Amino acid sequence: MPQTTHAEHAEHAVVRLRAERLARAVKPFRARGGPAERCPGCRVMPSHCLCGLRPVVPTQAGMCLLMADIEPLKPSNTGWLIADVVADTFAYSWARTWVDPRLLALLADPQWQAYVVFPGEFVTPDRVVTALLPDTAADGQRRKRPLFVLLDATWSEACKMFRKSPYLNHLPVLSLHPEQASSYRLRRSSRSDHFCTSEVGALCLALAGEPHAAQVLNAYLDVFTNHYLQAKNQQPLDWNDAAHQRLQALCS
Repeated sequence: MPQTTHAEHAEHAVVRLRAERLARAVKPFRARGGPAERCPGCRVMPSHCLCGLRPVVPTQAGMCLLMADIEPLKPSNTGWLIADVVADTFAYSWARTWVDPRLLALLADPQWQAYVVFPGEFVTPDRVVTALLPDTAADGQRRKRPLFVLLDATWSEACKMFRKSPYLNHLPVLSLHPEQASSYRLRRSSRSDHFCTSEVGALCLALAGEPHAAQVLNAYLDVFTNHYLQAKNQQPLDWNDAAHQRLQALCS
C-alpha cells in the first residue's frame, strides 16, 4: 500500500466538538509528550497520516459520544475513529451542571432507541439489558434504530458521568460481556476489563447485527494505533503489514 498524503478530511461530530472546545479554551491544550505538528484530519504527525485510509461503512445503528471535557482534544482519543466510520455519530460535551439541549433532543427523537453502554453491575437489574430490545414490525424490520450512548472518558470520569447524568436514567443500560480482551495500547486503565471507546463501539455494532462495520472499526483502530505509535517512536510505517492488509481487504 503506497504512502498517502494528507487530504481534506470530512468534518464530523467530533471534529466540530473539538473546534467548539478549542474556541472556549482559556489556555492552549498540550498533548502528552510535548508539542508536535499533527494532521488535523487524523491527529497523527503528517509523515504518518492515515486520512487516505479512512473507511466509511453504512450502518443502521447510530453512536452518541458523551465526551469528558478534554477528550475531544486528545490525539489518542478513539471516539474520533467511530465518527470517521459511522456516519450517524453525534458528539456532545459532558458537564455536571449543564446538558446540551441538542443531546436531549436526540434522546427524545422517536427514530432512535437509545441505550447507555455501561457495566450492569452499577445499576438495578431492571434497567440492564444484554441484547437489543425487541422492537420489530410485522415485516421483521426494526421500527427504531439503535443509538448507543458511549461515555467517552477515563474510567473514573465515566463513573462520575454515569452517576451525575439524570437525563440518562430513563434509558436501558446495555451491559456488554465480550469474550476477548482489549487490545488497546495507547492508554492504560485501572480496570483490566476496560475497553477503549472504539472497541466498545465495535462491540455495539456487532450486537446490532452489523458485523462487517464492527470488523472495519476494529481494523481501523489497529491501523490508527500502528500509525500513532510509529510516529511517536519516529519509526517508519510498513504499509503492507497485517493491520493494513486486513483493513484493505475489509474495505475492498
